[in-house]
Amino acid sequence: MSGRLPAPYDDSDAGPPPPPPGESTSPRSRGVALILGVVGGPLGLHRFYVGRPQSAVFMALTLGGMGVWWFYDMVLLLAGEFRDAEALPLREWGVQEGVGRSAAASVEVRQLAGEVESLRQQMSELAERVDFAERMLAQQKERARLPRGG
Repeated sequence: MSGRLPAPYDDSDAGPPPPPPGESTSPRSRGVALILGVVGGPLGLHRFYVGRPQSAVFMALTLGGMGVWWFYDMVLLLAGEFRDAEALPLREWGVQEGVGRSAAASVEVRQLAGEVESLRQQMSELAERVDFAERMLAQQKERARLPRGG
């Protein structure tokens, strides 16, 4: 026996434990996953949300493992230990901007928006040409109806 007392317990940080060094957290919201788990837990909605569709389908087919699997997931979600498809824990309660979008997806969306704008311009030009052609045809018909003076 050394005669020394153990260090006092410090519970000043009431939040979930910080991730171990080198481990990041999921960008997905723990709150959204919990709501989906409560509302459609036996159907695996929370697992679809975190990007785990295979286990979500099995969960839906077994109705949440007859409730046991669902209850286990709810405990993990509340404890902040439920993990997404990249094995990152869901620790944040709030929703972050751009969840599920990579930089490549953002570039692709911008390219598609540019292409849509280009198609709008082409359609506008085409509509002007069709309008012009209709006016020309109307003038030709009008000339054909007028009596020829002589």
